[in-house]
Amino acid sequence: MTLLKIDNLQASVGEKPILKGLSLTINPGEIHAIMGPNGAGKSTTGYVLGGRPGYTVTGGSVEFMGQDLMELEPHERAALGLFLGFQYPVEIPGVSFVQFLREAANAQRKGRGEEPYSGGEFLKLAKEKAGLLKMDMDMLKRPVNVGFSGGEKKRAEMVQMGILDPKLAILDETDSGLDIDALRICGEGINSIMRAPDKAVLLITHYQRLLDYVKPDFVHVLAGGRIVKSGGPELALELEEQGYEAVA
Repeated sequence: MTLLKIDNLQASVGEKPILKGLSLTINPGEIHAIMGPNGAGKSTTGYVLGGRPGYTVTGGSVEFMGQDLMELEPHERAALGLFLGFQYPVEIPGVSFVQFLREAANAQRKGRGEEPYSGGEFLKLAKEKAGLLKMDMDMLKRPVNVGFSGGEKKRAEMVQMGILDPKLAILDETDSGLDIDALRICGEGINSIMRAPDKAVLLITHYQRLLDYVKPDFVHVLAGGRIVKSGGPELALELEEQGYEAVA
């Protein structure tokens, strides 16, 4: 079964059209990368799929796990198995990260008709996933992202992804603000958590460097609100060498 099928998707922010006929199919077991210049619609693609308010779909369709994604509320999309990683993870003062993660995981389990994690079950899971990202559990006892460096915020978000265990992870510029070590750790975390026959990843990025760690099966160039060229991993290297104008 196709995991995600986007057909001629059109979307606007306010009165401004951003996506102008984007089509993309993602199957289980695949890793896709979307690259493109600023303003091409890369982040808008992630926000529309995630259901962020303020983005209006004006045409086309999106099916996820056999359902009409646009008919679902954001929490329903998440419970179905969609995860959206943000370029700039937000801070939530006063809310313990580990408690936030437990509430999020149990809310999704409830939405799927599953039993909630007990305290012991959840802590065991959280320690396992934090270990993959080389994060100390003491950090997860702090308020959500408060006082975290850019790299720590991204690593914490990957821990969240591991705990929620999505079918499709849409990662919006996860490499943004990462140094070399944090980039490697996040790349290894993505591979450990999401590289599986029943899962898929959509990486949204400007640069080749994340793709050195998370090898994509397909690379797509997004320009002017639509995909203008697709290829294999070699396309990312071509973009790095020649720039977007030459390739698109």
